[in-house]
Amino acid sequence: MSHPDCRLNLRPLGTPRGVSSVVGPHGVGASPGDKKSKNKSIRGKKKSIFETYMSKEDVSDGLKRGTLIQECFIGRDIFGPGHELAQLEQVKGVLRINPKKFHEAFIPSPDGDRDIFIDGVVARNRALNGDLVVVKLLPEEQWKVIKPESNDKETEGAYELDLPEELCGSHLPQQSVKGYNDSPDVIIEAQFDDSDSEDGHGNTQNILVDGVKKLSVCVHDKGKEDADAPVTKDESTSMSQDPRALPEKSLQRSAKVVYILEKKHSRAATGLLKLLADKNSELFRKYALFSPSDHRVPRIYVPLKDCPQDFVTRPKDYTNTLFICRIVDWKEDSNFALGQLAKSLGQAGEIEPETEGILTEYGVDFSDFSSEVLDCLPQGLPWTIPPEEFSKRRDLRKDCIFTIDPSTARDLDDALSCKPLADGNFEVGVHIADVSYFVPEGSPLDKVAAERATSVYLVQKVVPMLPRLLCEELCSLHPMTDKLTFSVIWTLTPEGKILSEWFGRTIIRSCTKLSYEHAQSMIESPTEKIPEKELPPISPEHTSEEIHQAVLNLHGIAKELRKQRFVDGALRLDQLKLAFTLDHETGRPQGCHIYEHRDSNKLVEEFMLLANMAVAHKTHRTFPERALLRRHPPPQTKMLNDLVEFCEQMGLPMDFSSAGALNKSLTETFGDDKYSLARKEVLTNMCSRPMQMALYFCSGVLQDQTQFRHYALNVPLYTHFTSPIRRFADVLVHRLLAAALGYGELPDLESEALQKQADHCNDRRMASKRVQELSTGLFFAILVKESGPLESEAMVLGVLNQAFDVLVLRYGVQKRVYCNALPLRSHHFQKVGKKPELTLVWEPEDAGQEQVQQVVTIFSLVEVVLQAETTALKYSAILKRPGTDGLLGLQDKEERDAGGPQA
Repeated sequence: MSHPDCRLNLRPLGTPRGVSSVVGPHGVGASPGDKKSKNKSIRGKKKSIFETYMSKEDVSDGLKRGTLIQECFIGRDIFGPGHELAQLEQVKGVLRINPKKFHEAFIPSPDGDRDIFIDGVVARNRALNGDLVVVKLLPEEQWKVIKPESNDKETEGAYELDLPEELCGSHLPQQSVKGYNDSPDVIIEAQFDDSDSEDGHGNTQNILVDGVKKLSVCVHDKGKEDADAPVTKDESTSMSQDPRALPEKSLQRSAKVVYILEKKHSRAATGLLKLLADKNSELFRKYALFSPSDHRVPRIYVPLKDCPQDFVTRPKDYTNTLFICRIVDWKEDSNFALGQLAKSLGQAGEIEPETEGILTEYGVDFSDFSSEVLDCLPQGLPWTIPPEEFSKRRDLRKDCIFTIDPSTARDLDDALSCKPLADGNFEVGVHIADVSYFVPEGSPLDKVAAERATSVYLVQKVVPMLPRLLCEELCSLHPMTDKLTFSVIWTLTPEGKILSEWFGRTIIRSCTKLSYEHAQSMIESPTEKIPEKELPPISPEHTSEEIHQAVLNLHGIAKELRKQRFVDGALRLDQLKLAFTLDHETGRPQGCHIYEHRDSNKLVEEFMLLANMAVAHKTHRTFPERALLRRHPPPQTKMLNDLVEFCEQMGLPMDFSSAGALNKSLTETFGDDKYSLARKEVLTNMCSRPMQMALYFCSGVLQDQTQFRHYALNVPLYTHFTSPIRRFADVLVHRLLAAALGYGELPDLESEALQKQADHCNDRRMASKRVQELSTGLFFAILVKESGPLESEAMVLGVLNQAFDVLVLRYGVQKRVYCNALPLRSHHFQKVGKKPELTLVWEPEDAGQEQVQQVVTIFSLVEVVLQAETTALKYSAILKRPGTDGLLGLQDKEERDAGGPQA
């Protein structure tokens, strides 16, 4: 039952995202200055559960003395010869809580080795996922013991997929009804996996959050974890013997949180409201219990005065109503936080209530732009370019310039041109919307754009960084309209060698708006004229033949650029990405498909990469201390080593020595038959695990230039220049480039301030990515419920003793299949050498039939059925009973090959 009109005592959510707030002894757990009440709770005086935080002075002193490690820009050899991290007492890092085992948390180890483990809610000390915390290392005898027989790889847990867009592709799959534009050098992951944790949104966490090595070993799996069960220590944590007597590699440094430097978690959560169990308690008369959908967030006491007026008398009416709650306090003596109920969203499992909940949890500002912000926009519409701009810019309006975007895109921020020269070379231009012209530095519009930092793309809509008048009209490079742009123009040989380079402000007039499908048809029909009815409108100054030839020329150069990039050692991890077909009237998913990255996508991608690299070098040469760049650190050492060991166990000849070597292994190891392609998808997925997130940074803050490098692209300098309509980092880069070219003053940001803005862009970018993944997961879960059950082939990527993990190939999702959910007579786990193997004995379907035996091992190809559960947005993967041919034949072949690569 929905209650759209239920009356709540609404209170503002406050700052909806991780704005820096230093938290001292009273900042999170107790009321400021109320030392006497420090050990009191709403249940009366009792012993503290959590430790008091360190003082701000002690933390500052630790940072100055070096006993606290700065985690942000740390290098692999920062400690010097002979330095032992274990000698340090305190470490700073971003807290990650395992969504499948919420009592386990981790922070990265500054030396790139195994993560530092934080065991239990008490040791986490009221910090939430994503918070920047200071932890104190525990004495060595309290470190986590990793039992050799279990090879517990939860020790690397809680990694969410952090692939940079340059590593995995160029475009987000567009929905066929309400699409949106995603600029060619960026991919927002459309991959997800409805994790089997008790997560109401279908968590996007990869099943293999606990690291790659788990794939090749036995982990004692006990089925689904009860997220509301009492917190207990992990079975592999043993204190029965003195850890100091064990080999060093079997210990994991363990710690406890002593301070929260920055509350990056929004402190908002979506969930359900319940009455307290004890009706006779004093609490029952004052509070309700809010149970967050995300079990990494604590349960919260909510004052009854915040609740709907009839909640106490009719609680069952609200059983399936989704609410938003914000944590306002979490005292040292309470297991539960104290919160304010902010809003009733509607029915759990419905698209709009769930979407609003996701946006709120991740601190996305989806409010309307204020009148103060809108007043910064041009008021006299239709707007025309002022005459004085023509004298300041190169006029390219007569050139054959066009856009290539998804067919539904409205925010067109990049255009291309390609003019043949008499000597056989080409003048190639990348023309980017001059957003900085419309966003004056320091204006209210600038401030809100900086705060939002990125547009947020959902399946059904976009939350824009800038007002729609800018991103869809004034800045968008619509055809046959004069537009202000910032251009990079090269003289290129047909092989893509750069002979000359020019940067400058320009005015263009796009002659047509091509879709990727239009450009692809031109590439696939190089000698045939495309019928006019199949093309979009073209300005009379240019012909379809001229545009067709320009596309072909660009495609030829792009192929050469791409080939050379991979020769030079670039890496690409193409993952399965999902696109939806939405109902025109209801907006609900009707179907989905894996998005194909075709030559037209690759064409645009290559020139966007080229422009970004060119601008990175230009701005860094001019402002070596003030350039805003983008770096991609190498893979995490420990997880990469685990993957190397796994591949050796499986007999896979993979070379992980560099990005280029890995790319070569992935492209050359596998054949093109169905089984080999499926195995390549699984291994590509595994290779994504150790990859780190790409980061914006200010060049003046990071001293070691070797750390400027972009691992996936294998280039020394990179930045983002090509998507200023939807990324604030690009707006900053545009301002830096303008200053480098003498168009204006250097932006009023010192290195430290620019780094702070870069950090904020990183945070919002990651939040945006998570929101988009959750949105995709939401729509897929609804599709399974309304159109399922869905059948697909799947490949096994992990084997446990009572379950196994699969990559569902038709939909790109990962699921865990539990033996106890199958009609089995028995199942048996064993290791054949080092390879895990699960033998399933199926119950005969009929009395006279023989029992069917099925062996499941890594890279087995199976068939699964995805079917909805009774809980909203939850679905399960069920293994189909094996047949006598088809898949079993492939599995027999795989077993005969004993894990070797297919020819």
